[in-house]
Amino acid sequence: MGVGVSVRYDGERACTAVHGPSGAQVRTVPPTDNGGDGSSFSPTDLVAAGLGTCVLTILAMRAEQHGLDLTGATVELEKRMSSEPPRRIAQIPLVLKLPAEPDAATREELETAARECPVSLTLGDNVEVDVRFEWAAQPQTT
Repeated sequence: MGVGVSVRYDGERACTAVHGPSGAQVRTVPPTDNGGDGSSFSPTDLVAAGLGTCVLTILAMRAEQHGLDLTGATVELEKRMSSEPPRRIAQIPLVLKLPAEPDAATREELETAARECPVSLTLGDNVEVDVRFEWAAQPQTT
């Protein structure tokens, strides 16, 4: 069974998406570099935000299985558009700052799970996704 979402065009390049099960709403407008006013998320911003929230959620769920609480963890990301037509997302680098320091084996399992979140798998090879993990506030590149 799928999840229903309805989208309405509101005029002036703005849309409102309504999540069927909850009624939560999200407004989108194009970014300023694509004819919009940048007053809200653009559709491609939502893709990037979806990736960030998916990575962090899957990571936290897997961490819970190991008795780790990642409350307060953050992810910072940057959506980078292709400079060549057609207009599309080319890269999304992410930096995760995590308040725990698991052992090496657990850390590897958690990082693998994060990189294989459903949104990342959906983007596949179409978008370069670079994930950097900073465990227990100690910058580490993996």
